[in-house]
Amino acid sequence: MTGTVIAAAVQAAPVWLDRAATLDKLVGLTEKAAGDGAGLVVFPETFLPGYPDWVWRCTPWDATSDALFGRMQDQAVVVGSQTTDLLGETAARLGVWLCVGVDERDPHGSTLYNSLLYFAPDGTLAGTHRKLMPTGGERLVWGMGDGSTLPVLDTAFGRLSGLICWENYMPLARAALYAQHVDVYVAPTWDDSDSWVASMRHIAKEGRMYVIGVNTVQRVTDVPPDVPGHAEHYSGGPDDWMSRGNSVIVGPDGTVLAGPVRDQEEILLAELDIAAARRSRQQFDPAGHYSRPDVFQLTVDTTRRPGVHL
Repeated sequence: MTGTVIAAAVQAAPVWLDRAATLDKLVGLTEKAAGDGAGLVVFPETFLPGYPDWVWRCTPWDATSDALFGRMQDQAVVVGSQTTDLLGETAARLGVWLCVGVDERDPHGSTLYNSLLYFAPDGTLAGTHRKLMPTGGERLVWGMGDGSTLPVLDTAFGRLSGLICWENYMPLARAALYAQHVDVYVAPTWDDSDSWVASMRHIAKEGRMYVIGVNTVQRVTDVPPDVPGHAEHYSGGPDDWMSRGNSVIVGPDGTVLAGPVRDQEEILLAELDIAAARRSRQQFDPAGHYSRPDVFQLTVDTTRRPGVHL
């Protein structure tokens, strides 16, 4: 598995909190990326149906935030539903690996998770990652994943995995993936800061792998007027950004291959040569000759951790 693949980082705005309309847009953007030669298509954090930006604007647990959570809960993605069936069918029809950030709802409960779904070119759901630690106000919306959802996937071009947003600042989470010899690392995010691009470059060089950092680009003017609290929190003009993007694709030596791009929708493309990434580990291999396991040890619990065992 040392092939090449064209990767696409899809920087776009969802139709916020509208699952069906966002899904239609996602399918169209995936078709465009595949038409441009992409074999790996990556969407931002919780693109479907959108990021809970209100946690940074509303008073926690007030009537507006409660109504917004209710909208997201209703529009969230359930694995095994018609929504995930269509995502799998799209991956199969276009012959691509499709990585989609979603607000996932437990099919038998009410808790939401910030999840990354990996669909293989045969249409199967090959892996699910639930964000281990929501950040700040995000904890009002999402539960926490556990070590059972840290997939590293074998593909025709190499080993694929990733982390979501500020999980990428968790050194031990990165080390757990490095130890599994990841070649292509996806990093969907809501962080549009300049330092995010620096982090993507650092992680790429540290792991000697390709990194795809992809973000939503969205203004308050993109928010549908029927969203709860629109007049109070989302009635600003085009200069009121929810996220400005800053998506980027980085090579295993830290070189920027595409982007960063801000303030506009765009599909970034770059060819990834997996053999080149593996050759670069002659200089530095964090899970091999540079690891010093006699000094440092990390234990990762990959078992499912339900609150109740029946």
